[in-house]
Amino acid sequence: MPSAHVDTFARDNLPPADQWPALLYELPELDYPDQLNAASALLDRGLAAGGADRPCLRAPDGTSWTYGQVVARCAQVAHVLSDDLGVVPGNRVLLRGPNNPWLVVSWLAALQAGAVVVSTMSLLRSGELAVVGEISAAQFAICDHRFVEELDAAALPGLVRLTYGSAASDDLTVRVADKPITYDAVLTSADDVAMLAFTSGTTGRPKATMHLHRDLLATCDTFGRHVLKAVSSDVFTGTPPLAFTYGLGAIVLFPLSVGAATLLVERASPDELAGHISANGVTVLFTAPTAYRALAAMSDPTPLVGLRRCVSAGETLPKVVFDAFEAATGLKIIDGIGSSEMLHIFIASADEDIRPGSTGLAVPGYVGAVLDDDGNEVGVGELGRLAVKGPTGCRYLADDRQAIYVQNGWNMTGDTYTRDADGYFWYQARSDDMIISSGYNIAGPEVEAALIGHPDVLECGVVGLPDAERNMLVTAYVVLRDGVAGGPDKAKELQDHAKATIAPYKYPRRIEFVAELPRTNTGKLQRFRLRSTDGAADDAAVGTAVETP
Repeated sequence: MPSAHVDTFARDNLPPADQWPALLYELPELDYPDQLNAASALLDRGLAAGGADRPCLRAPDGTSWTYGQVVARCAQVAHVLSDDLGVVPGNRVLLRGPNNPWLVVSWLAALQAGAVVVSTMSLLRSGELAVVGEISAAQFAICDHRFVEELDAAALPGLVRLTYGSAASDDLTVRVADKPITYDAVLTSADDVAMLAFTSGTTGRPKATMHLHRDLLATCDTFGRHVLKAVSSDVFTGTPPLAFTYGLGAIVLFPLSVGAATLLVERASPDELAGHISANGVTVLFTAPTAYRALAAMSDPTPLVGLRRCVSAGETLPKVVFDAFEAATGLKIIDGIGSSEMLHIFIASADEDIRPGSTGLAVPGYVGAVLDDDGNEVGVGELGRLAVKGPTGCRYLADDRQAIYVQNGWNMTGDTYTRDADGYFWYQARSDDMIISSGYNIAGPEVEAALIGHPDVLECGVVGLPDAERNMLVTAYVVLRDGVAGGPDKAKELQDHAKATIAPYKYPRRIEFVAELPRTNTGKLQRFRLRSTDGAADDAAVGTAVETP
């Protein structure tokens, strides 16, 4: 289809067509028009289902914008982008901020202006933002005024930055005041790139996954329609950031597609989350197993009585957590697996189809298989590599790793699974070195690089070890330079150094000082031996182990 992009960077950097996964559009609801702007389509669906006066975006501070008000604010922000800043279709607009109404409106408005959205977590540091900016070649940024320091420190060349949330005369919230409340959205092609979502990656360098306008609607018309089954009277909330595709679906795509309201929470402890759920009549919750474990342990589950749908993803849901939450609330958690490459959840089950401990069945619109190393499907109950096809799929921006994720038309997720005779998929382990802790994907090599930046660190290895509370505990085995002693104070110093270098949630919760690291004859670090509870101790003098909350 002809592209509406004037700036062709995104389309020019799509992988070659022969490296794309097979795409399936077998469901009738996946038949989209050739011209499609996903933001306008979502708002149109929301208006049709809920009406202009129905609440759309809410926040714990009492902010409540109706669908009509959101449409008007999106138009005003789109005018600022195109009229004032000169954004043209295909330009990349980087977004930075925690979950709040202005961030969502900025996301929608950038799409309406024909831009390619690059969402980033507010916790990212300048070095991480510099890499994202380099890969995406972002030209514009909309940033919460509280989080501009690290963005400015990233020194992205030629970046035009706009803040929101302050009283400054050039702030977005001030500039929109005299803008029209209607906007003719750019008629993008259904297969124009709409957004770049960044993975954590296992090498420390993230990959930019490219998603099209039709992909955004496809998640609503597969998992949203057939598994979640939300209605316009629902009130959504969730803890994952919008920059995670899991969070994007949870707080933007799924609620808007059915005309529901969404409560945007910047951050919350489990107790605070329960309070928000109770105070705002939340009916649909998206969070990670760690939070469900804490909610299930509450002495009084009364704040959760209004919930009717609970979704877990980001890490495997232990059966003990599923059982504890059901015992406390009577609700069955919808477990699912998704990925940034696939945009959202592609295997999950709900209600009576749930089998506790299993990830579930392939979501309608998707097919899954468990393959051996030669690409052949393994037998029932046998271990293999999870492979998926559907209406969404992996497209890395100018990255040779495309050939690793996509093989023979399949998306290879990097997970080891088994499949039973009824088609249910059962998670076994990650196939790579990704650490999944409290719902966050953390690349061990990235943490290693941060620690090695400390002058006292000679070398280190970072792995995830099993942990009852966080699923995996980020653990660093550190070799200090000669003359430097390990201990609790030194461990705290290294943890603080890591927090100042990379996003704080990635720092090593546990540090062990060792004399040497286990390596192969060719010098390669043997992470599998570090993952063993005593593998490091076998060959190295273990020093002080420090765990922090």
